[in-house]
Amino acid sequence: MMVALGIYVRRWQRTLRRWIRNPRVHAIAQTAAYILSGFFLSAASLGNMAQPLTLGLLCAVSGWPAVLIAAGGMAGYILFWGSAGTQGVLWLCLGLSAAVLLGGRQFLRTMPVLLPALAGVTVAVSGVIFQLLFQETAPILMYFLRIALAVFGTLLFTAIFERRDPVIEWLVCGVGVLALAQVMPVPYLGFGYIAAGVLAVTGAFPAAALAGLALDLAQITPTPMTAVLCLAYMVRLIPGLKKGAVCLAGGVVYVAIMLLCGYFDLQPLPGLLLGGVISYWIPGKAGLSHRRGETGFAQVRLEMASSVLHETQRLLLDVEEYPIDEETIIAKAVERACNGCPFRNKCKNQGQKLPVELLHRPLGNGAGLPTGCRKAGRLLQELRRAQEQLRTIRADRDRREEYRAAVTQQYRFLSEYLQDLSDTLAQRRDPPKQFYQPEMAVCSAAKEGMNGDRCLVFAGVECRYYILLCDGMGTGAEAARDGKIMGNMLKKLLCAGYPPEFALRSVNSLCALLDRAGAATIDLAELRLDTGKATLYKWGAAPSYLMSKGAAIKIGTATPPPGLSVTDCRETVEQLSLRRGEMLVLLSDGAEGEESLLRCLEDAAQPPGELAAKLLACSEGRTDDATVAVVRLNSLPTPT
Repeated sequence: MMVALGIYVRRWQRTLRRWIRNPRVHAIAQTAAYILSGFFLSAASLGNMAQPLTLGLLCAVSGWPAVLIAAGGMAGYILFWGSAGTQGVLWLCLGLSAAVLLGGRQFLRTMPVLLPALAGVTVAVSGVIFQLLFQETAPILMYFLRIALAVFGTLLFTAIFERRDPVIEWLVCGVGVLALAQVMPVPYLGFGYIAAGVLAVTGAFPAAALAGLALDLAQITPTPMTAVLCLAYMVRLIPGLKKGAVCLAGGVVYVAIMLLCGYFDLQPLPGLLLGGVISYWIPGKAGLSHRRGETGFAQVRLEMASSVLHETQRLLLDVEEYPIDEETIIAKAVERACNGCPFRNKCKNQGQKLPVELLHRPLGNGAGLPTGCRKAGRLLQELRRAQEQLRTIRADRDRREEYRAAVTQQYRFLSEYLQDLSDTLAQRRDPPKQFYQPEMAVCSAAKEGMNGDRCLVFAGVECRYYILLCDGMGTGAEAARDGKIMGNMLKKLLCAGYPPEFALRSVNSLCALLDRAGAATIDLAELRLDTGKATLYKWGAAPSYLMSKGAAIKIGTATPPPGLSVTDCRETVEQLSLRRGEMLVLLSDGAEGEESLLRCLEDAAQPPGELAAKLLACSEGRTDDATVAVVRLNSLPTPT
C-alpha cells in the first residue's frame, strides 16, 4: 500500500514539474507577476497619499510588460484610493505612452536619465493640473516628494532589471514592504507584516532595517517597527539557537517592544508570526559581504568580470536586424530580364514595378506576371532566381541569429556563474558533510569494435557526485568519438563547479554550431552525498528506472536530442531521493528497458553489480551498443 502511494506521489510530483517547465505556464506566471506588481505598488502610501511607484516600474520596462503593469496599477489606484486615485491613473496613462514610444530604443543607452526625467516631469505636470483644476490639497513637500519618488523608482527598477546588486535588492525589498503595508485582505493579517517577518529571518540586515523603516513611514502602527526588525535579525546571531526559535523572533520581539513603549496594538503580530513560519522553509542568505584582504579583492574582480559579461550580453541582445530590401531584389530581377530583351525599347511595361508578393508565392507557369511581356520565360527565370536569393539571405540571417543566441547564452551563463562564485566567497560557512557513500556499477558491451556509449563517474564540488552517460548515435568509431567529446566536455564543466543546467545548454549550443545535432544523447545524474537527494537530467536519452522496495518506477520521456536548436531546449529534469537504499538505473538505447528490469527484480537486495550484469545479459541480440549503470547510496557509519 505504501509503495503504491509513493508511486502516485512521485507521478504527481513529475507532473507538477512538467507544468512548471511548460513555456505556457511561464508566460501565464510572468503575466500575473507584471499585473500584480503594478497592482500592489499602487497601494504605496506616504502621509496617507498615493505615490507614483508603479510609474517608476512602468518606465523601466517596455512592450507588453508595460501594458500589463499599467493595467494592474490603474485597477489598484481605483480600488485602493477611489476618486483620489484619478491622478495615479493619469500618471500611468502618460507613463505608458512614454514606455511604448521610447522603451527599448537604442539611444536610451546613451541617455539613461531620459525616462526617469520624463517620469518626474509627468508627476510634476499632473500635480500642477490637479492643483489648478481640482483643488488638490497635497502640501508642497508632498508634491516634491512624489516627483523624487517617480525618478527614484524608475532608476531603481531599471537597475534591478539590468544587474544583480545587493544594495539594489535591499532597496527593492524596502519598496515592496512599503507597498504591501497598506494591503490587508482580512483584519490582523497585512501582507506588509508577512513580508517583513520573512525578511527579518532570512534577509540581510539592511533589507530587514529598510523593511522596518518602510512600515514606520507607512504610519500604520505607533510601535517602532525599525527597532523590531533590527532586533529580530540580531536574534539569529545567538549561537546554538534552533531555526524554529529564530522564526518566532519577529513576534516575540514585537511583543517585548510593544510592552516597553506602552502601545498595545496587536495588529502586526499575526503577520510577523506568519512571515516567520513561512521563512522556516526558505534557506537563509548571507547578510553583509565581508571583503577583507585577498578574498575581498578576488570577490571584487569576480563581480566586475560578471558585470562586463552581463553588459556584453545586453549589447548583443540589443542588436537590431535591418529588414531585407525585397523591393530592390525584385527590381534587380526585372532589370536582368529586361537588359537582354530585344523588345525593351518598345515594351509597354517599361518602368513598371512588380509587387514584392511575387517573391513569396509559387510562380507556376507565369501566373501573375505583367501582361504583354514578349519574353515572359526570361522574366520568370529571373524571378525564380530572386526567390532563391531571398531564401539564401533568410537562411544566412537565421544562421547568424543562431550564432548570436549561442554567444549571448554563454555570456549569460558565465556572468551568473562568476556572480555565484563571488557570493560564495562572501559566505563564511562550513562545507557540507558527507553522510552517504555511492555504490556504483557499470556494464557495457559494444556492437562493433568501438563502443559509442561513454559512461563517466566522477566527484564534483561540495559533496556532489555525477554519473554521466553519453550515447553516441549509431555504432562504430564515429559514435565513440561523439560520445567521448561530449562526455569529456561535460565532465570538465561540472568538475569546475559549473551548474548542470548551464553545462548541458553549453554543450547543446556547441552541437548546434558544429552541425552535430543529434550526435549523442545525454543522461546525467547528480547525487548529493550530504542529503541523499538526486537530480536526473535527460536530453534525448532512454528512460531510466528507480527501484524502490521491489517496484520499478519509470523516469523520463522521449525528447529530441541536443543540438537541434540553441534557443529551444528540450531537456527534462527529475528530482529523486536515494536516502532509503533505492537504486537508480541508467540505460542506453541498446539496453532493453522495463521488461528486462522486471525480470531481474526477483532478488530486491542484489548489489548494483549483479543487477547491471543481469540487465546487460538480457540485452543479447541487440543492434546497438548497450550500457547499464546502477547506483545506490549507502549511509556512512556514524562516528562514535
